[in-house]
Amino acid sequence: MVLSKSAYGKINLSLDIIAKRSDGYHDIKTVMQTIALCDTITIECVLGEGINIENSVPYLPNNETNIAVMAAIAFYQHTGISGYNTNIHIEKNIPVSAGLGGGSADGACVLRMLDEIHDTKLGIKTLESIGESFGSDVPFCVEGGTVLAGGRGEILTALTPIPESFVLVSKPSFSSSTSMLYSLVRLEKIRARPDTDGILEALSKGDIRAVAQRFYNVFEDIMEKGRDEVADIKSIMHDNHTLGAAMSGSGPTVFGFFDDENLAKNAYALLKENYVDTYLTTTIGKY
Repeated sequence: MVLSKSAYGKINLSLDIIAKRSDGYHDIKTVMQTIALCDTITIECVLGEGINIENSVPYLPNNETNIAVMAAIAFYQHTGISGYNTNIHIEKNIPVSAGLGGGSADGACVLRMLDEIHDTKLGIKTLESIGESFGSDVPFCVEGGTVLAGGRGEILTALTPIPESFVLVSKPSFSSSTSMLYSLVRLEKIRARPDTDGILEALSKGDIRAVAQRFYNVFEDIMEKGRDEVADIKSIMHDNHTLGAAMSGSGPTVFGFFDDENLAKNAYALLKENYVDTYLTTTIGKY
């Protein structure tokens, strides 16, 4: 059987770091949103043994360190299914190491696809639980939508869906290391935090402007490399009347919301001149 599906990226409308955990991770509080920017995954399952992967981006690993392979391994371990050769091909469109959850989206998509191919009917919660074992953002990416995430990112609370909006995303010329940025976190030195409660209230009212005015990511203050480029992208978005802009995840990609497609296209054209990984997309709901 051959199946192809889209693996959608995400942005963090807010991201706060709450505490350092005993397991070395951090507890976070973040409002996450699925966007239409996506990779395309094709899986072919035939009789045989093994898991094989190909990427359209040559520098990504084609072995068990790729999160899509991790997902397949975890699925087969959970279900006990064997006797299949599973071939995975990923057409990458989501920038890599960008804070847009591309790897997590791929892993989540593989779980959903294998559940469909093998007709295991595991259900969303079980797939989220499997995903948690190999990626903090995977549980969110299993279902998507507009969600408040806590813990390491795996404790999910569905929120009032955000009104569909134009979303401009633009990645600076460098990439970010999530582990490196977390190593720089000093909780007592965080000077500003997002108004998460205000975002939740604005979502409940469907007030996209009030949501956008509260976008904030504490990593913007923590990061040491590339602040000027992040600030430049945000400035261009604000000069072109974004409703609000912030960095997503551990960065360095910046996103901005627009309620006017022409304004969004103008900002896109300006950013694309200097930042090749610039995309105009939209928010989307649950899969």
